[in-house]
Amino acid sequence: LSPGAKMGFFTFIKVMMVLFNLAIFLGGGTLLGVGIWVTVDGDSFLEIFGTLSSSVMQVVNVGYFLIVIGAILLIIGFLGCYGAQKESKCLLMMFFSVVLIIFIAEIAAAVVALVYTGLAETLLSAVLTPLLKEKYGVDERFTKDWNVTMEKVHCCGLSNYTDFNNTQWVATHGTYPGPCCKDAKPCNATLAAQSKVPGCFDKIVEEIKTNAGVVGGVAAGIAALEIASMAVSMYLYCQLDQK
Repeated sequence: LSPGAKMGFFTFIKVMMVLFNLAIFLGGGTLLGVGIWVTVDGDSFLEIFGTLSSSVMQVVNVGYFLIVIGAILLIIGFLGCYGAQKESKCLLMMFFSVVLIIFIAEIAAAVVALVYTGLAETLLSAVLTPLLKEKYGVDERFTKDWNVTMEKVHCCGLSNYTDFNNTQWVATHGTYPGPCCKDAKPCNATLAAQSKVPGCFDKIVEEIKTNAGVVGGVAAGIAALEIASMAVSMYLYCQLDQK
């Protein structure tokens, strides 16, 4: 290519890099804002987004999760956008490094999720089961969110009905939550065992496997964008060396 064509292509890639990372920056800002909103005023968030949001809140603290993701996207967007605009080799290399670290972490997480699903359940149970025993029947909002999740997802506890053993709910009411017995009453330990209602973790895994194609497609799309971003940033970096 002629020097003019090379310069034109460089300018085009630079503009695309700026626009793409500007979109990431704005998206990160939006997620950060929503995360702060959820953390400060979670009740109104639940009222607007309903069951799905309450289900997600049982697995992660969605407010802090969105704040972290939003902050990461803000950093990535800033490094890519400002680095391309100012033709800063330092910022472009930082952008490349951050995206590469995230890409490697995603690959590692995917491998762990596929190969060590049982380990993931064990680790999740070790964190969430004590929280469930401590707050269910004590914290009104926590109890309500879990009830909505179990009713809509048709599951019981994280692993099964035994997650509610020694909870304040069982001590006070003498029964297990209705979904653990498919709403049959009285929901005692015998009936809950006979009902064999699966835990919410198993239901989530089952849902992911059912929609594996969609999940895989989204994951592949994200990975492709990350690879393209790294390739473009490295191209700009190398071109700046030649300039």
